[in-house]
Amino acid sequence: MITLMLASELTKRVVVTLGGEAVAQIRDTVFDPQAGRITGFTLSGRGLLAGPLKESLPFSEVHAIGPSAVMILSEAVLEKRDLVVGADEAGHGQVIGAPVLTDQGTEIGTVLDVVIEAGNSGRVIGFEIAANENLDDRERKAFIPRGETRAVSGRALVVPAHARHFVADDLPSFSAQVEAFRAHNAEPYAGTAAAGEGGQA
Repeated sequence: MITLMLASELTKRVVVTLGGEAVAQIRDTVFDPQAGRITGFTLSGRGLLAGPLKESLPFSEVHAIGPSAVMILSEAVLEKRDLVVGADEAGHGQVIGAPVLTDQGTEIGTVLDVVIEAGNSGRVIGFEIAANENLDDRERKAFIPRGETRAVSGRALVVPAHARHFVADDLPSFSAQVEAFRAHNAEPYAGTAAAGEGGQA
């Protein structure tokens, strides 16, 4: 069973070196929608009045993510903010509220959070979304797999149409749905008619 976490859970988590020095705290999670992964974190200083830091943390330099802290080898791994955020400022904060479309053009909701796989890959597994009537008649919050679709239309994030059949109501059950979604994608199947834009399976 894969272990999943929400990107928002990392916000304000303390960044600590292996030597035990607390050097910063997570401010925002930087998400690259084209690559489908977390590229790093912007940082703020410690303390109530501390503002944003000029340095940021590349995800590749994360040693471990624990329940209360993000571990790094040393403060030397921090880089200039622009190297992590990039010119397009594709940050986690800008992903929130973005519309989610299927690759057949149906809007199914808006992003509430980004679901990432625990570990050091930074891979984005899916999204927590505020579902609209095209996904759920009750328009509840739902978790949907990202799949391998990489297309981004403006600020919209695009998921495979058949991902609608692997949604979950909470993060623990979403882990099983992701594994089922991966197994489905690994099996050859005839066309996509069975995963059309009709009601939810």
